[in-house]
Amino acid sequence: MAGYKNTGYEVVIGLEVHVELNTATKIFCNCSTEFGGLPNTHVCPVCSGMPGVLPVMNKQVLEKAIAAGIATNCTITQQCKFDRKNYFYPDLPKAYQTSQLYLPICRNGYLEIEGDNGPKKVRIHQIHMEEDAGKLSHDAKSGSTLIDYNRCGVPLLEIVSEPDMSSADEVLAYLEKLKSTMEYLNVSDCKMQEGSMRADVNLSVRRCGDPELGTRTETKNMNSFKAIARAIEAEIFRQIELIEDGGHVRQETRRWDDEKGVGYAMRSKENAHDYRYFPEPDLAPINISDEHLARVAATIPELPDQKQARYVEDFKLSAYDAAQLTRSRHLAGIFEQTVALCNLPKEAANFLLGDCMRLMNAEGREAADLTFSPERLAELLKLVAAGTINKTTAKAIFEKIYAEDIDPVAYVKENGLEMMSDDGELDSLIAGIIEANPKSVADYKNGKKAAVGFLVGQVMKATKGKADAGKVNAKLTELLNK
Repeated sequence: MAGYKNTGYEVVIGLEVHVELNTATKIFCNCSTEFGGLPNTHVCPVCSGMPGVLPVMNKQVLEKAIAAGIATNCTITQQCKFDRKNYFYPDLPKAYQTSQLYLPICRNGYLEIEGDNGPKKVRIHQIHMEEDAGKLSHDAKSGSTLIDYNRCGVPLLEIVSEPDMSSADEVLAYLEKLKSTMEYLNVSDCKMQEGSMRADVNLSVRRCGDPELGTRTETKNMNSFKAIARAIEAEIFRQIELIEDGGHVRQETRRWDDEKGVGYAMRSKENAHDYRYFPEPDLAPINISDEHLARVAATIPELPDQKQARYVEDFKLSAYDAAQLTRSRHLAGIFEQTVALCNLPKEAANFLLGDCMRLMNAEGREAADLTFSPERLAELLKLVAAGTINKTTAKAIFEKIYAEDIDPVAYVKENGLEMMSDDGELDSLIAGIIEANPKSVADYKNGKKAAVGFLVGQVMKATKGKADAGKVNAKLTELLNK
């Protein structure tokens, strides 16, 4: 492993990723998991930890956990159980969390990513089921803290990697792969801005060639890729600088303030024995039969890697375009439905990865937020293929489809956007442009071939963009060469 950016150090990173499952109800009770409810309205005696209540396992949680494990190449623990993780914190009303330590549902998996030096397997140590805690809101002005218990008992999968990543780029590649896999499985919506997916980063540095791992820190609960990348870079150089100055890295839990661009220590890092785990006495062990396992495996859809390979094979897309389209299940769905309607895969990919991505990035939207219909995009592509409109007009119309899902056929007719079909009229117009621009004609004849571009632009301007630019270029070149 090469030193980190010529510092003489190498970086070792492992992740603990919490994925909130998209079940309608919580893991051990019937309270709603809907995001955004009024504080403390999705709470009952079970998830608020009242004495004498008993949890009941949500079957969907188990099946989503199994699907996640199969898709990440894990071994499924067919006899597993829950444990109590004991700690005292205001967001945990029971004073313990129901989780899995000794027999987690999934173990020994991996995901393949494109690493810094080529393809790489990031091993997954385990995936376990657990319940989420509440949410604390700290008011800096008053110095008080408000607690919302709506999130208590929302089902989570905690996906624990081995320390196999060595840069922020590899971490983001792993998280992207994990996110798209969970979305394809319909395990979670992975909306990071809502806390549906968040990551704890365990990071240490060591001098290149040193067999001993350095002391690690854990940066908690980050929920944006940008913040994760910035926090990793900052922590790497904080640790290197500390060691170079003769200091020692402390094993601690840290927070990252993305607005200020700084990290800070919260507390010393806990170990498993600090939580006094013991088997959960109120939940029976889980026994998963071979038949049950096979039923869940049969429901797993085509996953991103498989879909990407099919796009390259069936639609003749580049590996890069196929990878970009398949990152989002929703975007891949729009692409496939569009192609089924118009059989123009490359053209559909170009619009989705070009104009659509440009508009999404400008608005800060994700693919899951797209609302236009594949039918509209397919109709637009067929108009271009038939020569009814040119590509410039199509780009302008797509912006209307993206925003309002308009009917492109009706829009073209209502606004008179059809391309000029009268060659005689076009020839006459081109002749007039040549006559009106003798300097550009002379430039062309003197070897400045780019001058034809100016003349094409003048023709397109005169036709209000309704001419076929390729045809105009060919006609101009033919006349100028006489």
